[in-house]
Amino acid sequence: MAGLQGKTIFITGASRGIGREIALRCARDGANLVITGKTAEPHPGLPGTIHTVAAEVEQAGGRALPVRLDVRDEQAVQAAVAQAAQHFGGLDVLVNNASAISLTPTLETTAKRFDLLWEVNARATFFAAQACIPYLKKSANPHILTLSPPLNMEARWFAPHLAYSLSKYGMSLCTLGLAQEFAADGIAVNCLWPRTTIATAAIEVNFPPDVLRASRHPAIVADAAHHILTRASRECSGNFFIDEDVLRTAGEQDLAHYAVTPGVPLFGDLFLG
Repeated sequence: MAGLQGKTIFITGASRGIGREIALRCARDGANLVITGKTAEPHPGLPGTIHTVAAEVEQAGGRALPVRLDVRDEQAVQAAVAQAAQHFGGLDVLVNNASAISLTPTLETTAKRFDLLWEVNARATFFAAQACIPYLKKSANPHILTLSPPLNMEARWFAPHLAYSLSKYGMSLCTLGLAQEFAADGIAVNCLWPRTTIATAAIEVNFPPDVLRASRHPAIVADAAHHILTRASRECSGNFFIDEDVLRTAGEQDLAHYAVTPGVPLFGDLFLG
């Protein structure tokens, strides 16, 4: 037990993938995890529910509160955050992990799809932060960590999938603004993004099988997140971290064990050159 022991961590989109992995990594420290997501009952095509992850958190050494949550409903977000703070006696960390992906070009993007991307990504990040900040102000080491890419205004990051890029950059812009707005309160606000594609359901559905085989396991993002969340909040804010850079800075040079298929050249992430 160390690092995040006794800390309360609210994670959006935690029923599978990177959100689940971050929850389990924090649980090994003895943290309190608020496991939120839309999947409360088993999904026919996707693994995991908020309840299965909550059970895994308890087995890993943490305490869990599963909460069914649609992040598009800002009133539900407010209620879930209040419930979490009451249940665990406060709030120390928000992880904005929930995300929608659609790699359609402009002429193939419907209004319904655009709205989904915007509401789940940028809008939900804003309102989750808004709900959590009054509680985070009372924490000894408060953090907001958002899973979104570094800001880069080159057109090539927008042109292939404009709607998706707008929504993900909206998340990153939240980090930029919040970090400065709440610097005096000592709230660390950072982004984290993977150097490579990560073996999640999103990659499995949206990319060819070769990309999944050339990906890394979600554990690399979770381990990087842990390093960030255990730093002093007043000394670590406004950053756009890349997972492997965080680990190498922390002294971990051999990252081969994170590969889905050892020896296969890794597939770089969409937003990184």
